[in-house]
Amino acid sequence: MITLLLGGLFAAIYLLLRKTVLKLPRCKSDAKLHGKTAIITGASGGIGKATALELARRGARVVLACRDRQRADAAVHDIIQETGNQQVLFMQLDLASLLSVRTFAENFLRSESRLDLLINNAGVLRDGQTDDGFGLMFGVNHLGHFLLTLLLLERLKASGPSRVVTVASSSYGRGQLDFSLLVDLRDSAEGCGFRQTYRKYCDSKLCNILFTWELSRRLQGSQVTCYCLHPGLIRTELGRYLGFWMKVLVAPVVLLFFMDPESGAQTTLHCALEQGIEPLSGHFFRCCRPRTDMESKARDPAAARKLWELSQNFCGLW
Repeated sequence: MITLLLGGLFAAIYLLLRKTVLKLPRCKSDAKLHGKTAIITGASGGIGKATALELARRGARVVLACRDRQRADAAVHDIIQETGNQQVLFMQLDLASLLSVRTFAENFLRSESRLDLLINNAGVLRDGQTDDGFGLMFGVNHLGHFLLTLLLLERLKASGPSRVVTVASSSYGRGQLDFSLLVDLRDSAEGCGFRQTYRKYCDSKLCNILFTWELSRRLQGSQVTCYCLHPGLIRTELGRYLGFWMKVLVAPVVLLFFMDPESGAQTTLHCALEQGIEPLSGHFFRCCRPRTDMESKARDPAAARKLWELSQNFCGLW
């Protein structure tokens, strides 16, 4: 009897949490996107696919910029079937290869006349190296998106008002940038255990925020604005490369307390669509609201400039 009562109490508390604390706000914009073009990286599943689905539903021409053709083709099919929007297409992009980023940009600029939304959504939580010898998370989560954004910037300006939205994370708070390590190792930390892997992920999310901050400064006076965000605790495939026992340990937490990808896309959509947030260019959003309590390391102008210059050098953009 006591067990049943405790079980009922737990269920009631859990349902209350799901309806309140764990419930994420939704994008309230009613913007229509007919005649607009959007690129979404990593859109074959998870938050990226949910974002692409909503933009297609609103009438946008949506480019799914993905590494895996088979998964991307399946996502394109699903989105067209659900929305009836035939202007959804796949273009090959592997953010772990700077050559692939350049090839994607060349193909896009040759075939598409405008770009209204660039959504830097893709991310990895896995150790390793990129094709160019950078740490995988630094290379994919930051450097590939840095190069992609700069290569497409003139098209964004020509299509203005336009926006760049980068999916970061509140885990930036556990990150720190050691520029000497980035120069010497082409990675943000040494080692490859779980703790170091997570540290590198947090470092890459700090890079996302500093990049957005510096990009907004450099875009002042243009019709391009940029935003970064924390999507929430979301059930995605980000942790698919975790070890077996780590997956076993985190699975109950993910099942009980993480939200679905549609919920995770809401702050991305808010940053992409909400009117009137242009003065907040460069800001970090969470739960569809700008955060005013950012840690000082995420608003360090010297670090932001140094990261920008180092990224330019790494990408051969001098």
